[in-house]
Amino acid sequence: MGRGKFKGKPTGQRQFSKPEDILAGTSTRPRTFRREAAEYKKEEEEEVSEQESGEESEEGSDDEKPERRKGTQGLIEINNPNLAKQKNLKAKDVDIERPTELSRREREELDKQRAHERYMKLQEQGKTDRAKQDLERLALIRQQRAEAAKKREEEKAAKEQKKAEVRK
Repeated sequence: MGRGKFKGKPTGQRQFSKPEDILAGTSTRPRTFRREAAEYKKEEEEEVSEQESGEESEEGSDDEKPERRKGTQGLIEINNPNLAKQKNLKAKDVDIERPTELSRREREELDKQRAHERYMKLQEQGKTDRAKQDLERLALIRQQRAEAAKKREEEKAAKEQKKAEVRK
């Protein structure tokens, strides 16, 4: 028990069992530890008995025990791929010849790059709508520039004629 008006930290001081208490069986271990230890012993005994019976019949040894689940998990079947345990591959088990699978983001990025390259090729060939509009605009600008150049030449020629007439 703490003294004074201040409480101790919630973690409190640790209380460890003494070896004498453990041997006497009066240690202050929680009941759950004892229950788990008893279950563990039962499972070991069952495995030993299965191995002995498995030696007699090899066909029965393929059965696997279902995993123990907490609470209502054993009652409800869930098809969640994220709950599946990850299988760790060892280096010797990896298949080198098998192509690596790309992630969704990587696939989308590659598709985007390929589509852009296709579009740019068609753009260069003038087959896209935008390229056709650009070519029409370019032709119109060239025509306007040619007309403007003719007009300037005519004005220049007119100025030269005026100068020639003034000199006479």
